[in-house]
Amino acid sequence: MDNQTRSVISRRKAIDAALAILTRDGVGGLTFDALARESGISKGGLLHQFRNKLGVLRALLDRQREQFEQIAQQHLGGGQARVEPVLSAQIAIFRESINQPDSVARAVLAALVESPALLEDLKAQDAAKMENLRAEARDLELSLLRYFAASGIAFSTLLGLSAVPDALRDRLFDRLLDDTKW
Repeated sequence: MDNQTRSVISRRKAIDAALAILTRDGVGGLTFDALARESGISKGGLLHQFRNKLGVLRALLDRQREQFEQIAQQHLGGGQARVEPVLSAQIAIFRESINQPDSVARAVLAALVESPALLEDLKAQDAAKMENLRAEARDLELSLLRYFAASGIAFSTLLGLSAVPDALRDRLFDRLLDDTKW
C-alpha cells in the first residue's frame, strides 16, 4: 500500500474515532490522547494529519458536508417528485443526522463550543440554502416553519434533550416530508 493510500485510511480512521469520542464523551473528551487511544494512531501520526484540535474539527465539518450532500442526493434520487426539493432534502438530512450512531452533526456542536469561527463557512452555506428555499417556496413562511421544525427536532435529539419517543419523532419527520400535508 502506498503512503498516500495509507494516509487517507489513517485520516478516515481518525475522523471516525473523533466522532465516536464526541458521541460518547462530548467535546471535552476530544483530545489528541483520546484520539490516539480510540484510533490506534500515534499522536505524531495524528499531528501529521491534523495540526491541532481545530484541524480535527475542520475535518469533521468537511465530513459532515460530504455526508449531508450524499443524503440529499439519495433522497432526491429516490424517484419521487418533490414540490420543494431543497426543503425536502434538508428535512431528510436532519432526519438522517439523528439516525446515525455517531452523527457527523455533532461536529457542528463541537465546533460551536471550541471555535465558533469554524462555523463561518456553514453560515455562508446556510445563507445560500435559505435563498434556494426562498426561490422554490410556494409559501416561504410555511417552508421555513417546516425547515426549522426539522432542525429543532434534530438538534434537541442530538443534545439529548428530547423526550419525544422515536416512533413519534419518525411520524413527525414523515409529516414534515409529506407535501400533501402542507
